[in-house]
Amino acid sequence: MKILILGGGGREHALAWAIKQNPKCDELLCAPGNAGIAKIAECHELDIENPSTVLDFVQTHKVDFVIVGPEAPLVAGVAQSLREAGVTTFGPDKAAAQLEASKNFTKEVCAQANAPTASYAYFTDLSSAKTYILNQGVPIVIKADGLAAGKGVVVAMDLETALGAVETMFGGEFGAAGAEVVIEEFMEGEEASLFVLCDGMTAVTIGTAQDHKRAFNGDAGPNTGGMGAYSPAPILDANTLEKAMHEIVKPTLKVLVSRGTPYQGVLYVGLMIKEGQPRLVEYNVRFGDPECQVLMMRLGAQAFDLIEATVKGELEAAHVNWADDHALTVVLAAQGYPGSYEKGSIIKGLEKVAQDSKNMCFHAGTTRNGDDITATGGRVLNFTARGESLGEARQQAYDMANQVEWQGGFYRTDIGWHAL
Repeated sequence: MKILILGGGGREHALAWAIKQNPKCDELLCAPGNAGIAKIAECHELDIENPSTVLDFVQTHKVDFVIVGPEAPLVAGVAQSLREAGVTTFGPDKAAAQLEASKNFTKEVCAQANAPTASYAYFTDLSSAKTYILNQGVPIVIKADGLAAGKGVVVAMDLETALGAVETMFGGEFGAAGAEVVIEEFMEGEEASLFVLCDGMTAVTIGTAQDHKRAFNGDAGPNTGGMGAYSPAPILDANTLEKAMHEIVKPTLKVLVSRGTPYQGVLYVGLMIKEGQPRLVEYNVRFGDPECQVLMMRLGAQAFDLIEATVKGELEAAHVNWADDHALTVVLAAQGYPGSYEKGSIIKGLEKVAQDSKNMCFHAGTTRNGDDITATGGRVLNFTARGESLGEARQQAYDMANQVEWQGGFYRTDIGWHAL
């Protein structure tokens, strides 16, 4: 089977690594890919958010199976366009992808599904948003309604931060994504992520994880796309997971079917858990990044079998084989991230990093320039390890990170501290 993965980040490298191990994969392509992916797949420059461009590429290269990695192509309707043209594709249609593209849409679906989530209000102008914040008080959560690369959320513990957040969003920092804003109740508890494959009404859990959103140790600094993650999430025990499926995921899928937009793909269920009761923080319509890295490290080659079952509508018979192990990933980011940062600096020492079934350096924002690997993104490398205990996985991940020589980068040294 000739398989194409759309995307070029750490998530896509992890997917490529797992899928490459599956005997069904005869040939692996990726667009645009990165320096790490290029070692295991044929990479192509392509506008992956243009449905007709992607379809032309797929037909020209006689691709059998397409996996859409990032959210933007899904929201642009790429998966839908490919499916309508008869191409076997993993990922939700444009309408269902609104679960991530619009916070307000998700809130409406939750209300219809009676799914537990934070109370909220929706705004299209700055003045009304400010008045609401002053009336509600703090702490409070401010979210850009649209896609903001994981950075459009501000948890405000004081009024100055809250008012500044809506001024920034309506001021255009996130472009069209911030032209509409959702303001939510602050939920207390511990966050965790549940990953579910869905083929319409059937949903199969494929793992849990917890990530670290803040840039610096001790969960300090600005929100990022994620500075590290580990799996499984201890707080998502069997009872809490069953509640999340019964009270949140399955009712949501039922509502989407009733709206004529059944969901096919992976659903990232962001949860806030307090005293065993889960409430929905957000949905994402793709594998998380960096959560995908730890999930793929634990799933391995079976990941593609599960993805294929999703596309074929055969999830009811699917079975996930979990080892009793743990995985942890540490993100190496460019100095200045999530703000402005320099591009083009050379990363040294990568040849010393172990690459096997239990230790992998997944590339995110890298490119090859002659014999050199250079940094081209905010999050650049993901040192990912698997061990019998979380402590063992953590030690292995940091051992890898410490071998790399790059003055232009930084990483948190406390990934996994919640669980450890």
